[in-house]
Amino acid sequence: MRIRTPLARVRGLGAAHRGTDHWVWQRITAIANIPLVLFGAVTIVANIGATRAEMMAWVGHPLAAIALIALILSVTYHMRLGMQVIIEDYVHSEGLKVLALLANTFFSIAVALVSLFAIVSIAVSANLSQVPPAAVPAATAS
Repeated sequence: MRIRTPLARVRGLGAAHRGTDHWVWQRITAIANIPLVLFGAVTIVANIGATRAEMMAWVGHPLAAIALIALILSVTYHMRLGMQVIIEDYVHSEGLKVLALLANTFFSIAVALVSLFAIVSIAVSANLSQVPPAAVPAATAS
């Protein structure tokens, strides 16, 4: 037998009985998105008119690549959380709700993976193009 009040049993749990972690993560990603999105916007404005090679070199810089990866991860997770709340609140058919939540999750993962692949590919290729080619010994005539 537990000696707890009903309030103590549900403290920290919402209507879905799974706690406030969803709400907290949505706020954390919103706060993280402020400097990350500002970084992205300033970067876009600062690089207007840059050549492809200049952009490749910029994305190839480790700090820029890490910041872009953090931006993608934070924005896509925040997008998934926000859409999940909208779907849960406004889609009333259980079957449609489950389908929409699955589509939301897979779409968010797909956007994140494609974006991360692009950033990593550009960063790696930019850094590989800066490596001097290996010296190939001349063939000796026998």
